[in-house]
Amino acid sequence: MPRVLIDAAAVPADRGALIRYVDGLVAGLDRAGADVAVVCQRSEAERYRSLAPSAHVIAGPVAITNRAARLAWEQTGLPLLARKAGADVIHAPYYSIPLGSGLPTVVTVHDATWFTEPDEHRPRASFFRSATRTAVRHARRVIVPSKATRDELVRVLAADPTRVDVAYHGVDLTQFHPPSEEEIRRAALRCGLHGQPYVAFLGALDPRKNVPNLVRGFASAVKTLERPPALVIGGGGMHDDDVDAACREVEATVKVVRPGYLGASDLPGFLGGALVVAFPSRGEGFGLPVLEAMACGAPVLTTQRSSLPEVGGDAVAYTEPDADSIAAALGQLLAAPARRRRLREAGLARAREFTWDASAEAHLSSYQRAIE
Repeated sequence: MPRVLIDAAAVPADRGALIRYVDGLVAGLDRAGADVAVVCQRSEAERYRSLAPSAHVIAGPVAITNRAARLAWEQTGLPLLARKAGADVIHAPYYSIPLGSGLPTVVTVHDATWFTEPDEHRPRASFFRSATRTAVRHARRVIVPSKATRDELVRVLAADPTRVDVAYHGVDLTQFHPPSEEEIRRAALRCGLHGQPYVAFLGALDPRKNVPNLVRGFASAVKTLERPPALVIGGGGMHDDDVDAACREVEATVKVVRPGYLGASDLPGFLGGALVVAFPSRGEGFGLPVLEAMACGAPVLTTQRSSLPEVGGDAVAYTEPDADSIAAALGQLLAAPARRRRLREAGLARAREFTWDASAEAHLSSYQRAIE
């Protein structure tokens, strides 16, 4: 069996969707009996040894915690390390690749919105556009998490579709599960809700997540309710001034809670305890928050943009991304508890179709194609 070296040192350590992708993939490859070496930041080494007991885990040099140093090391130190580790193929899971490794290289391109929605990514768009162009041109195989992303790469970069492999993400059902009453109570306490029902959003606050329109749509949907729920905007990452402006626009009777970053143990209770999880994104490469919310038994409202219908299928409700459409769709869901129950049941069944074991098998096939 060929040995694959996964460059986990490149992945942001913010516990967001990208690192959950690498965690799920590495664990799935380990369960599949794959011959895997993982290079990572020193602070992450023990965690990867726990995730993948059979993998060869390599702690990278201290200097690669600095982004510029890591990018330079990727071109020089990573190829040397790969050869020393006896790798047959290198997998770069985060856009950029080593160009002179002499080994087949596979890259994961998570989405094409750097090109299709450039204004939604300021100020990082130019770097990622350049890295993606280079990776798509030089990698032996390109892995994408959805057919929509594959089609966009072919359209905007003229990528060779015969070199692009679709490998859907999975969901860890031990981490994301229908919560107990205690998990719901603890998450509500963390958010300062004191028993008030709520609509949840979870994710980074970058512009394409469309949180300002969610705030405006939510305020419109609940303004006539005698006992309106709160809107809880969970997650860390980028700061969006437009979100602040939207929150200032709403009436004082509309409660918007911003608890910031939520720990992994809070997520099942936060998502599964919500009346609705709203994720009205303008575009996603996959849409892991939608899948994770379904796995927690939450009724989900999202958009039909890019990959999101591939993930949600018929198990979620859909809206257009403008504030008026969000208000109408959210208002209908809040007024229909029976429909929310049906979405919970459909979402749980849908989530079970996406596994990291299946994703690992798709990755293994891509690695083998790269070698051949």
